[in-house]
Amino acid sequence: MTAASFPDPTSTDRAAPDAGAVGARDASGSPGADGACDVLVVGGGINGAGIARDLAGRGWKVVLAEASDFAAHTSSSSTKLIHGGLRYLEYYEFSLVRKALQEREVLLRSAPHIMWPLRFVMPHDAAMRPAWMIRIGLLLYDHLARREVLPGSEGVDLRRSPYGEPLKAEYTKGFVYSDGWVDDARLVLLNALDAREHGAVLHTRTTVTAAKRHADHWTATLRCADGDRTLKARALVNAAGPWAEGFLREVAAPARGEALATKSLRLVKGSHIIVNKRFQHDHAYIFQNPDKRIIFAIPYEDDFTLIGTTDVELAPDALAGFGKARIDEREIAYLCEQASRYFREPVVASDVVWTYAGVRPLLDDASGDPSAVTRDYLLETHSDGGAPLLSVWGGKITTFRKLAEDAADLLGDLLGDRRRAWTEHAHLPGGDLRDWIGAPQRPDTDFQRLLSAVGQRHPWLPPSLARRLARAYGARLGRVLGGAERLDDLGPEIAPGLHQAELEYLVREEWARAADDVLWRRSKLGLHYTEGQRMAVLQWFAEREHLWANPPAAAA
Repeated sequence: MTAASFPDPTSTDRAAPDAGAVGARDASGSPGADGACDVLVVGGGINGAGIARDLAGRGWKVVLAEASDFAAHTSSSSTKLIHGGLRYLEYYEFSLVRKALQEREVLLRSAPHIMWPLRFVMPHDAAMRPAWMIRIGLLLYDHLARREVLPGSEGVDLRRSPYGEPLKAEYTKGFVYSDGWVDDARLVLLNALDAREHGAVLHTRTTVTAAKRHADHWTATLRCADGDRTLKARALVNAAGPWAEGFLREVAAPARGEALATKSLRLVKGSHIIVNKRFQHDHAYIFQNPDKRIIFAIPYEDDFTLIGTTDVELAPDALAGFGKARIDEREIAYLCEQASRYFREPVVASDVVWTYAGVRPLLDDASGDPSAVTRDYLLETHSDGGAPLLSVWGGKITTFRKLAEDAADLLGDLLGDRRRAWTEHAHLPGGDLRDWIGAPQRPDTDFQRLLSAVGQRHPWLPPSLARRLARAYGARLGRVLGGAERLDDLGPEIAPGLHQAELEYLVREEWARAADDVLWRRSKLGLHYTEGQRMAVLQWFAEREHLWANPPAAAA
């Protein structure tokens, strides 16, 4: 089946009405218990969730509204790398690269179950860049920020290395360096969970349809499944990603009614293809292309290889409403062609088993080439005498924590009460493994220790299921299993390896409201299932739509 005819991952989505946050603090689904908060965050991607988490941890009363599901768009459609951005050195983005490199190991330590080190192989093509230039770039990459976990770069003879086996014989020399991997959608979920555990109220499938600015507060209208609600907030955060510019122009209204001046965004689509596994080792590849771009080929979900990404500039209105980005045939052809320049076995369109695309909302810096547009972020404050407004422009997943920290500092200044930052040394939910393994050692080996501990405590779990659950939930695994003492205690197996107990957990604690929330964001099980198996999950949700008006409360 070609990518053009492959079912879109949203095709099974029959979104049930969402009652708002699922949790003991907001079981009723009202925007806020008293209709007021300190900060309203608009947008449930990585930046919005990260800002809500940071603010809530500083003691601010926070409400977040997301029009779709957490990570429904850009934040679940990345190349899923925690990286400094080696190629950005060519554009002299030294500050951005250093900031991202500093964050790599901070993030790896915070959630070793969803993030881990990954080594990259760069085959050398003399027609692209001379070897000395690559060597200097990698030395700079190694030393721009302190490394404690990730090993440095080195040269490799591809003729004598397993990393050269999948490649064409002409590639005899290469380089190996370190970055990291992340389950991007679960990273957003963990930030949302931590925000809630620190007192924030979070709503999915809730649109902010109006926000009016007053001298000392904002009045916002939130459209939920059961009607409109009004919320009063001392400050407003615009973290709407690709829709941030439109939000300011169409929704946020100053006291005098004139439109707010906005920055200009460039919407750049990045598309990826998934093919069956092309190599057996655990390293990834970075390939240099004749157009001076790069693509990655990355081990993915055990059985597959992820290849991406493209850089295709979109028109400003390309995502009218909350539309989903789609790959096109030219992008598929491009990725296949560039990967085939390196792989011994060509990659063709008929090899593609799944595709996904996301839109990066990049700050317009007047670069002619979409690949050269800065991936750095800008936090813009609008404080012309009215209540504080902060807009997030640009950014990348690796620097989300630092962005959130900077945003919380700015908001504290605007509200007259800067509070201490706290996230740099904090674990994300499930990331503190001490109750399972004792004192942490290294993020990469700590996960292997967790797997051993899970096997000892729950020997009845099939190894493949134990590994998947440990990867997804880390130290929160016990919340999924409950008091189960045998496999049957997890309830019916709705689809292979997916039991009712896990689905109930995802509804109860992780805002899951539809099959796609589970199959394509909270997990990637949809990639492994047949159409019939995916439909079984859809049916499970369809039979429970009547429950969403009064969801079960999560454990506090």
